[in-house]
Amino acid sequence: MIFDPRKTAFGRHETFALRYGWLPKGFQAAVRNPKIFLDDLATVELGVGKNMVKSIRHWLRATQMMDSDDVATELGEFILDEEAGVDPFLEDEATIWLVHWLLASNPRLATAWYWFFNRFQRVEFTSEEVVSSLSDFVKDRVSAKVAVGTLKGDAMMILRMYASPDSKSRVSYEDSLDTPLALLGLLSHVSSNKVYQSRQGAQVGLPDAVVAFALAQVVQEMDGASVPIEELMYGSNDGMSIGSAFRLTESEFVARLERLCAIYPDNYNIRDTAGISQLYILSKPDPIDCLAIHYSDEARVAA
Repeated sequence: MIFDPRKTAFGRHETFALRYGWLPKGFQAAVRNPKIFLDDLATVELGVGKNMVKSIRHWLRATQMMDSDDVATELGEFILDEEAGVDPFLEDEATIWLVHWLLASNPRLATAWYWFFNRFQRVEFTSEEVVSSLSDFVKDRVSAKVAVGTLKGDAMMILRMYASPDSKSRVSYEDSLDTPLALLGLLSHVSSNKVYQSRQGAQVGLPDAVVAFALAQVVQEMDGASVPIEELMYGSNDGMSIGSAFRLTESEFVARLERLCAIYPDNYNIRDTAGISQLYILSKPDPIDCLAIHYSDEARVAA
């Protein structure tokens, strides 16, 4: 979760955006056959072309549903297991928010996504500006050399995955409807497809449980007993900026933290120290336990 200039990845998606059915299909196929992505029959099993097989494998790893050995992670089993998973077909919007966080918090396998949602602070921009800024970041911070074409591919992929096209877009509506992250509204067009905007807001569709999961993941990697709220909002020292990743306003982010302190009084509280608002970490909750609250509530409503 901490950015390491020596451990980055670009262009692994094979030019294919993450689609709704790919995570469940790929995950469940890999559980049945751990070598599926190396099998010549993978195209038949998954019903896609050879390059799409590689793309599905990448997205499963980048979203942290499977590890580098194509073994299901604990989180992957919790969400996507065909029998016991809480949302094996990505029907709950909370899961889409979770997938977004897992990409934005994975600088090792989704470096461009980490950069865009944690370090790129412009509200309005063109695709050319995104490519230029990403190139500058890589030049300044990444140890390996990366081709400009590869960076452009990642930049355009982010825009494609998060911004729903208007009627003049070259991207088909069918493609956009099959890209789940566009549902979140984190990226949109201004007046034409040439200008985009990514504004902070209340994000009313974002469940507190997903923010709680993100916070729990971040504090797990911390050594200290407290952290300035500003650091959680904007990040520092190559860490995650939770507020920026979810495009929350400062006031909304603080309100979310206050609610989480009320939900988890044995884990967190907020105090002002020397005029600085800090989150004090009394004990570290398990991230998946934080998610379970949401999905158990959903289950009770359904019942």
